[in-house]
Amino acid sequence: MYKNEFPIFENNKELVYLDSAATTQKPKDVLDAIYNYNIYNNASPNRGSYKLSLEATNLYKESKKTVANFIGAKIDEIIYTKSATESLNLISYVLESEFETGDEILVGISSHHSNLVPWQELSKRKKLTLKYIYLDENGNFDLNDLKNKLSENTKLITFSYAVNATGVIHDVEKIIKIIKSYNNNIKIVVDGAQIVLHKKIDVKKLDIDFFVFSAHKMFGPIGIGVLYMKNDLIKKLPPFLYGGDMIEYVEETNTTYKDNYEKYEGGTQSVELAVGLSAAIKFINKIGIENIEKYEKELHDYLLEKLNELDFVEIYFKNQKNKTPVVAFNVKNVHSHDVNQILDINNVAIRTGHHCTQPLMKYLNIPSCCRVSLSIYNTKIDIDKLVKSLYKVKEIFY
Repeated sequence: MYKNEFPIFENNKELVYLDSAATTQKPKDVLDAIYNYNIYNNASPNRGSYKLSLEATNLYKESKKTVANFIGAKIDEIIYTKSATESLNLISYVLESEFETGDEILVGISSHHSNLVPWQELSKRKKLTLKYIYLDENGNFDLNDLKNKLSENTKLITFSYAVNATGVIHDVEKIIKIIKSYNNNIKIVVDGAQIVLHKKIDVKKLDIDFFVFSAHKMFGPIGIGVLYMKNDLIKKLPPFLYGGDMIEYVEETNTTYKDNYEKYEGGTQSVELAVGLSAAIKFINKIGIENIEKYEKELHDYLLEKLNELDFVEIYFKNQKNKTPVVAFNVKNVHSHDVNQILDINNVAIRTGHHCTQPLMKYLNIPSCCRVSLSIYNTKIDIDKLVKSLYKVKEIFY
């Protein structure tokens, strides 16, 4: 339906791209915005007082407005990083002084490694207790497990809004309600990388402390991530990277730092990536996130219907209704990497392996699996080609 908006398919006419949960393709609007910035406006932002630098600075600030409006935040609560991974590492680093030995961190077992490993490392450094919240039979965040593990020592809870391996969307509003009713001072970190393209998010309504996502999973460029942090925390917590732009005054033996979002944006920021992110959000808004959601659901339902017809395929959480357009499955008795090879020969690109969720895979007793993730540039024809290629897998291995 929207495939002609994405030039990569003009240059790869046989490509069936089914790995959008990893990285989405870029529409012409985004590519043009990045190109035009480089040929008309490229300069160092926040430093020069000449016209070109001021133009670059204005574009950078305008992008912040676009991002803030997109997630219901204030502009001075938006921090740019290189990725959602860096955003999560930043959070774990600046919060370190807030923890004491014996404090507890609760982590959703379905978390991506980037929202798990930093908390493991922090727990080791500060001698904290790390506890996992497990899932129910449908892949949902187990709310009873959460209630049982909350304690007076719980200082932070972190989880994915949507699971990148399975596509299951957790009931975040219920999760937060439980946490807040137990102790309103518990910090809440939400990994939104897999949800922002598929569902309207309002961080103020959610009342969370931190929210992270990446441009490259929502039609934007690789290399820029977003960290939403509540303003009072920005003012309170220490800097992350030290250098240019984040300072107030520097003397030979002492430095003072800005007390706003800029203290987390040390170094020269990439305006071209910010412009690309802004263009991606404008593209999403132009189509309408509710239209994206509707189209993706139609494709997702068709994909499940077709895969259900294959008796040699095992589908995980296929009865779960609240999902992103992601389906995890395996061809029975065939390793996912072997499936991938055959599909790739047929120009069908999917993701296989543990999907950066090894604890989740171990918990589900699934060593490895195939993952198909859809977007608006996919069609039912793409799904038919996938199914045809899976029959090729059956021919070869059965």
